[in-house]
Amino acid sequence: MPFKEKDIEKQYYSIGEVAAMFQVAPSLIRFWESEFEVLKPKKSKKGNRLFTKSDIENLRLVYHLVKERGYTIQGARDVLKNRSVQTKDKVEIIKSLEKIRDFLVSMKNELK
Repeated sequence: MPFKEKDIEKQYYSIGEVAAMFQVAPSLIRFWESEFEVLKPKKSKKGNRLFTKSDIENLRLVYHLVKERGYTIQGARDVLKNRSVQTKDKVEIIKSLEKIRDFLVSMKNELK
């Protein structure tokens, strides 16, 4: 039986890595952390922010509302407070549709 290596997943991501994921400045993430209660990353002894996967999902919700949907900070806060579950579902649907679109575009390019 062949040896299968385990995929190692990170438990914590630095603010620089998270900023690169969303293609925003780390200062914007720090600002959003002060504005949104749902963004509470852990901090190391040095004070560096350590983001878990759930923190990144919450940040994805904020990013979707503010950057993609054009909500103001207060508007996004209200949406997260009142309709958090619905918003999460919509973001997941959009994420899966984008993956499907990318796949279809790559298939179309291969057929050309």
